[in-house]
Amino acid sequence: MATSGNHDEIVVAPDPPEIELAQIPKPTDNKITKESDPFLVAFDSPYDAENPLDWPASRKWMVTDVLSATGFNRIMVSTIMAPALSTIASELHMSRTESAMSLSIYLLATAFGPLFIGPLSEIYGRQVILHGSSVWFLVWNVVCGFAETKVTLIASRFLAGFGASAIYALAGGVLGDVWRPEQRGRSLGVYMLIPLLGAAVGPIIGGYIAARTTWRWMFWATSIFQAVMIFVSIFSFPESYGALILRRRAKRLRIQTDNKQYYTESERLDSDRSTVAILVRALTRPLRLLIFHPIIQASAILSGFNYGILYITLSTFSDLWIFQYHQSVEMSGLHYIACSLGEVAASQIGGSVMDYFYKKRQALNSTPESRIPLVFPGIFAAWAGLLVYGWTAEYRSFWLVVDVGVFILNFGMQLAGMPMMAYVIDSYGEHTSSAMAATQFVRSLTAFLFPLFAPSMYQALGYGWSNSILALAGSVLAVPIPIFIWRYGARLRAKAISTY
Repeated sequence: MATSGNHDEIVVAPDPPEIELAQIPKPTDNKITKESDPFLVAFDSPYDAENPLDWPASRKWMVTDVLSATGFNRIMVSTIMAPALSTIASELHMSRTESAMSLSIYLLATAFGPLFIGPLSEIYGRQVILHGSSVWFLVWNVVCGFAETKVTLIASRFLAGFGASAIYALAGGVLGDVWRPEQRGRSLGVYMLIPLLGAAVGPIIGGYIAARTTWRWMFWATSIFQAVMIFVSIFSFPESYGALILRRRAKRLRIQTDNKQYYTESERLDSDRSTVAILVRALTRPLRLLIFHPIIQASAILSGFNYGILYITLSTFSDLWIFQYHQSVEMSGLHYIACSLGEVAASQIGGSVMDYFYKKRQALNSTPESRIPLVFPGIFAAWAGLLVYGWTAEYRSFWLVVDVGVFILNFGMQLAGMPMMAYVIDSYGEHTSSAMAATQFVRSLTAFLFPLFAPSMYQALGYGWSNSILALAGSVLAVPIPIFIWRYGARLRAKAISTY
């Protein structure tokens, strides 16, 4: 059971869209409003207590913080194995490729999970999807800790990653549900603060666990934390999806008044479709966005390349310190602090800067494209940091200089990524989760594939030339794509095939 958004109604099961409604106006090009049709159920203006955009700030931050803490654990599990891969490989008789697969298969699952989870959250709501995916993730993460064969470990890592992937689809959708565009930067900054720590803190915690006890405690400890988060979220995560809240309101009105004419905008659009047709249309939406929408294609390519570089860094950073600098596993994990600090600093600075410029441009009828110029400072910082990291590692420079390069790299990628994420949220409104699922598909694929060739590349070319090639490729992608979106984004949004 799950509580509804106002905490005074118990919902036994998620309510699918009701499509057999009497006298619902058929979809037309004419805009129907509450004033023109008294039976249309919509949020009151200028204030509606049930509208997530009008919730008190305390409830909005509560929802944001629950998402953030949940994201921290799920993202931390993606990298926590990195320092212990050699130990796990020895115990479970895995080759080097198989051990790398056990780490990255989790990321492969996060490519496919959002394609289903994002659209389902736009039918059944964010609440039930968050709770269901949390339980799924918990079960399979526990199985990872008890795995006695490499097949069991790899399979359970994939299934755990599938459940963990819900956070990638839900985060953008929920933040879009509750925060207005002028608050987008700060809300993204606060949400990202804790999950960004997860990817970098994972190897630090994993290094200490691997050195002091069995690697299995990596999964048992994170499972305990996940169980606590499930308990907390049940009582502190109300339904935030506006379309579902309105459908529930319309259902109450039909029961209370015994009048079947009350309907919502989403019910009007779905009135001539069967339940199967609604599900098929929803589940295919992320792929349709990825195939037919240039905005999604461009943002997916840009964020996907950056994500691949991030996971190359995360998956190989420990080896640099262990085999090139001859440090212990525990000490190698501490260098991931540089990764984390770069991302955290960028999220806090970038969020404030985004809101400042958006409010400044509101008087000029600001459009979503006004966020794009903020991408460029991050691009230049990222590739400068990648070069510093590569060549200082190549010449075995003092460890602090290498960490500074990694700090700049992660700072730049995060600074460039936030405006792109905000742009997608602004552009796709009610279907933000599907849009985020489409971009996450590419991101997760690159995060899965890039680390597979990284060790061979570094061994053949060295850190300096390898990072130089990656920086050059990144520049070729990262400069033209934001310019393209900035100039043509508004025109593309106007011509876009319906996302509904």
